Amino acid sequence: MAVDVSTEIEIARPRAEVAAFAGDPGNATAWYENIESVRWESEPPIAAGSRIAFVARFLGRRLEYSYEMTELVPGERLVMRTADGPFPMETTYAWSDVPGGTRMTLRNRGEPAAYSKLAAPMMAAAMRRANRKHLERLKELVETGR
Repeated sequence: MAVDVSTEIEIARPRAEVAAFAGDPGNATAWYENIESVRWESEPPIAAGSRIAFVARFLGRRLEYSYEMTELVPGERLVMRTADGPFPMETTYAWSDVPGGTRMTLRNRGEPAAYSKLAAPMMAAAMRRANRKHLERLKELVETGR
């Protein structure tokens, strides 16, 4: 894959709490600053096979895409892949225990077909910056109980 970005953060809350909040698509607009809207294409709750549509902004472009949940291990891992959108992308959330809380890893892998392959390094850097901001916002929301 042309882009593979992994970002981690430690959150001072129990793993089950972090996973429940981060893994709920309804919370995505609260902690992903670039996600404008979320719409279920299948019936909740989230499970392998669930489909969710997102509208987001990235690098000045409006993106519409759908993710299909391909793997869910409650409290440990959630894997989703674009089923529809501008380029194939796989997003993985992973949660593990650390002293005093939870380590969350956010990984995005994909082939930026909508962008030049030469732009992939720039895109990866932008994704890394954005993911760091998203995880910092998630940490703030979960730790303060907002």
